[in-house]
Amino acid sequence: MLATTREKLQTVSTATLATALFKRGLKNQFIQGVKPLEKGKPTMVGVAFTLRYIPAREDLNPITVFQDPRHPQRVAVETCPSGAVLVIDSRKDSRAASAGSILASRLMVRGAAGIVTDGGFRDSAEIAKLDMPSYHHSPSAPTNLTLHQAMDINVPIGCGDVAVFPADVVVGDDDGVIVIPAHLADEIADEAISMTLYEDFVTERVLEGHSIVGLYPLTLEANKKEFELWKQKMEASKD
Repeated sequence: MLATTREKLQTVSTATLATALFKRGLKNQFIQGVKPLEKGKPTMVGVAFTLRYIPAREDLNPITVFQDPRHPQRVAVETCPSGAVLVIDSRKDSRAASAGSILASRLMVRGAAGIVTDGGFRDSAEIAKLDMPSYHHSPSAPTNLTLHQAMDINVPIGCGDVAVFPADVVVGDDDGVIVIPAHLADEIADEAISMTLYEDFVTERVLEGHSIVGLYPLTLEANKKEFELWKQKMEASKD
């Protein structure tokens, strides 16, 4: 992902991105049932680095598996690239934690852009305080081993009913998390910037008492001219 694309995506909403994706026929890119542990943090943007869990089998998932340095959950935390988002497929099952505050802290100091699971995190209050965005379904105290067996790293997964491929671009804000196919990221970012500019104009006009008819969507010629003048004023104010 280009640095300029990252910068653009950090200034737009997941709602705007969802509309831009819908225009291209992509209707199922918003991860369902996932919310930020703490609202108000900067927008999360990063490429997807994935971890896949399967249902735990008791004879293969005792507490001693964590002693193995090759355990996939630990390897995922230690190899997730700086600037990436660790996305965990927990099969929408938050009865056991996908991770806890120590692993999330390790991700943060290694430079991860965020962490997402369609399950739950333990130590959720501590994770919420970290200087890294985090998203889950609901808090969960039991260790992941009780229900989840870590299997694969950086493979295509499902998270909250969304297909997530490695290197897809993941964006999260207070509404939730959306996944942009890697090959569309640059053009979606450009379109979202343009859409946001127009939405700012519309919001300003609506708060002044204007009707949305002919304004949202933009169909009246008079509104088109007003928008062009408004853009010129905005550009002039930056100089």
